[in-house]
Amino acid sequence: MNTFGKNFAVTTFGESHGPAVGTVIDGCPARLELSPADIQPLLDRRRPGASPLSSARNEADMVEILSGVFEGKTTGAPVALLIRNRDVHSGDYESIREKFRPGHADFTYQEKYGIRDHRGGGRSSGRETVGRVAAGAVALKYLATKGIAVTGRIVSVHGKTAPQEIEAEILAAKADGDSVGGIAEIVATGCLAGLGDPVFGKLDGAIAGAMMGIGAVKGVEIGDGFLVAGRFGSENNDQMTATGFLSNHTGGILGGISSGQEIVVRIAVKPTSSIAKVQQTRDVHGNVVEITVGGRHDPCIVPRILPVAEAMLALVLADAVLEQEKYR
Repeated sequence: MNTFGKNFAVTTFGESHGPAVGTVIDGCPARLELSPADIQPLLDRRRPGASPLSSARNEADMVEILSGVFEGKTTGAPVALLIRNRDVHSGDYESIREKFRPGHADFTYQEKYGIRDHRGGGRSSGRETVGRVAAGAVALKYLATKGIAVTGRIVSVHGKTAPQEIEAEILAAKADGDSVGGIAEIVATGCLAGLGDPVFGKLDGAIAGAMMGIGAVKGVEIGDGFLVAGRFGSENNDQMTATGFLSNHTGGILGGISSGQEIVVRIAVKPTSSIAKVQQTRDVHGNVVEITVGGRHDPCIVPRILPVAEAMLALVLADAVLEQEKYR
């Protein structure tokens, strides 16, 4: 399952400590103006080493367009994007080669495949999301031609909501060898009504699946989410007027189909699993051992997950727009 989408199909490849990561987009419409300058800004927002709040791994994450673009426009052929890994310290993981890191996919990958890449987790690393972000930037460029935009914001980190408090909370966890999680919100504006399909092709189902496909995400809300469980129907229904809706509790989706309102998504992001504190775990021989994870890691994933979540929402919407065009 390294491919996402049907009409705008994205296949990501590469490992955290391999020579490169990237993506291949199949189904990108032809004649879309596209250059590295359209992709780089989103990658720059995701890249590590840009802030004391993030990992010290310093990757420029410069994108290379290998195929699918001729004289500045997409041709309809697969668009291949490559981002090389430059600042790799694989030796940081040698001391824990045989230990399963708590909170990581080390144990489950070993159980499934009988082999795993201990250097940062391979495909299970957050580094895998570089390919998603690169593809998402192309999807955003396409969506812009339809008047659709996607933005994200931090709602809270470890219960803190003010920007200064959020920064202080992250730095305090970092100083203590620990990590914190939080909540992010992603909003799509300009969506036409009618995107998505009934029953098993619901737009909100596709969005939830896309967000849960991001490694650090453990919960997804569409619209008001879990708050609706405590309301009366008269409070929660989005009543209508001749010109539109009076509220947007449903987050812009009714019956799995977009209503034309803003699509509002919130995600719960877990604390970074790699921490310096001593923890108990198992090794590959079944022994109970202690572990402390060195190397370079984010004390909080929330700030850098925003472009990833924006990319995933863009990929879902691009796929849905192309699907809807089949009916017109």
